[in-house]
Amino acid sequence: MTVQIDHALEEIRRFRPSPEFAAQAVADEHLAEAARTDRLGFWADQARELLDWEKPFTRTLDWSNPPFAKWFDDGELNVAVNCLDRHVAAGLGDRVAIHWEGEPGDSRDITYAELTAEVKQAANVLTELGVGEGDRVAIYLPMIPEAIVSMLAVARIGAIHSVVFGGFSADSLASRIDDAEASLVITADGGYRKGKVFPLKPTVDEAIAKTAGSVQHVLVVRRGENEVPWTDGRDLWWHETVADASAQHEAQGFTAEHPLFILYTSGTTGKPKGILHTSGGYLTQVAFTHKNVFDLHPETDVYWCTADVGWITGHSYVVYGPLANGATQVVYEGTPDTPHPGRWWEIVEKYKVSILYTAPTAIRSFMKLGRQIPQAFNLRSLRLLGSVGEPINPEAWIWYRHVIGGGSIPVVDTWWQTETGAIMISALPGITDLKPGSAQVPIPGISVDILSDDGTPVEGEGGGLLVVTEPWPSMLRGIWGDPERFKETYWEKFGDKYFAGDGARRDEDGDIWLLGRVDDVMNVSGHRLSTAEIESSLVAHPWTAEAAVVGASDETTGQAVVAFVILKASQAERINDPAEASEELRRHVSAQIGAIARPRQVFIVNELPKTRSGKIMRRLLRDLAEGREIGDTTTLADTSIMQVISAQVR
Repeated sequence: MTVQIDHALEEIRRFRPSPEFAAQAVADEHLAEAARTDRLGFWADQARELLDWEKPFTRTLDWSNPPFAKWFDDGELNVAVNCLDRHVAAGLGDRVAIHWEGEPGDSRDITYAELTAEVKQAANVLTELGVGEGDRVAIYLPMIPEAIVSMLAVARIGAIHSVVFGGFSADSLASRIDDAEASLVITADGGYRKGKVFPLKPTVDEAIAKTAGSVQHVLVVRRGENEVPWTDGRDLWWHETVADASAQHEAQGFTAEHPLFILYTSGTTGKPKGILHTSGGYLTQVAFTHKNVFDLHPETDVYWCTADVGWITGHSYVVYGPLANGATQVVYEGTPDTPHPGRWWEIVEKYKVSILYTAPTAIRSFMKLGRQIPQAFNLRSLRLLGSVGEPINPEAWIWYRHVIGGGSIPVVDTWWQTETGAIMISALPGITDLKPGSAQVPIPGISVDILSDDGTPVEGEGGGLLVVTEPWPSMLRGIWGDPERFKETYWEKFGDKYFAGDGARRDEDGDIWLLGRVDDVMNVSGHRLSTAEIESSLVAHPWTAEAAVVGASDETTGQAVVAFVILKASQAERINDPAEASEELRRHVSAQIGAIARPRQVFIVNELPKTRSGKIMRRLLRDLAEGREIGDTTTLADTSIMQVISAQVR
């Protein structure tokens, strides 16, 4: 017997690209046709067209030792040169690379020439401090220009960066420093968040004290002006060393398979899981997807991805993709609601942002506050919207398009992972008819399928487990220092196919809908139900701003659906009895999906437990629904929120 994931929520709305958008679109039908005809030739063409090679490659893919792929491995390139020097050499030195906006309101425009010079200075400092090819450098910084400079400087000299999100604890940082055996840490005294300085350097000191002793130096950016402890001989101020360093630096080429970075996946237990990415294939796919998925016209567009560089989205679509393509982009330090709830829209208006890439969680937060906030700003510069991080509910997609996009511009919903390195499934905005809530189609050159639990392909319409069936350029090359764990985690289940850990379904048109992590699939009376679909149903109700659904043990049905819902501000004031709202939402899900999906309980809450990157920590809600002790809350943006939710639920 094969097990599939049931689905019943149908979405029939379609949005065709406008003739005007299609006429100017970067991507056309020939891309997909070229990839279908000769997949490896297609990727070789992209690598040659999008990147500059110190030594041209002659071999596209070596898959002789699966699952360890080698792309373009006899070629050599320098990633930082591809992101910086070549644009300056092409006469684009005066183009703004980064419009940086600090949370307190300070700002800085940095041209490609200025960014190149600062990266060269930082590269010289790293070399003087003994960092060389293959050495690991940990980066623990807020969203300030020095974070991007640090990553590129490390890449320039052939070292390997390990960026750790600035919200992680000393224990989390220590385990990552130890696993990578980092010889140097780049941090700041502090950074701004929600109008306050949050200290970073003391966390680094605490972390280093817990490590095995690999760290030789700590380079400290002055940002928060807060008092910090200091270790003479180990600690150095960035402004005293980098500013005085030479801006002359001759970069060398490294092989395409030279390691570029390690990024530790969050939320893991035990030994941290360091995802390893290399240079040539990774940069090829992030540049290709950034250009084609976002319809980038670098001469005129102002692009803004709201992700932090501590996550893969920040690596691929703040640092490497945009800079490889010579884009002008916005980088913002703070939170969306500081000092007022319209801060993001104020920034869009100020810099005339034309492409915005953000997470469904942020979109639903803005829905909760009401459309009057973004409508107070001029957002007419926007011409394309993107979504990343988790499946976007159809109603949030529609709100995003209508309220933020003025009802007429494309919304691309992108599926990919830390492990995939770059976007894998997405509409191409000038070609694809858009469907709210669907990631839609694999990008050209990517092969995916949906399998049942025993590995049988799901034919036609149906749900199951998402796999990638062929190696791709930006794929992870392993788990740092643990090749066996790499094979067990991603390849053991289906052999030569990469198992993403996500459920998905294919609709009658062949488009793909992501159903969330397989861990988030519930078995209710023998029916496998996706939490993502039930959440979409709840968010489709006019009262709902945000919803999270988990499965809880049930004596009768095996598992039961339990929902946690935040009401829109306008509705919360009007509804006096939470029980009334709960019953209405239970009826609504039953009517939309079917009685089998009717939640056993709907709890009305004021907030949901989220990490600093905006991801909902459903496992904590599962603990609550099961009546268990609440698990580890250290990665939450607000560690006290589970106490608040627990009190509301009781």
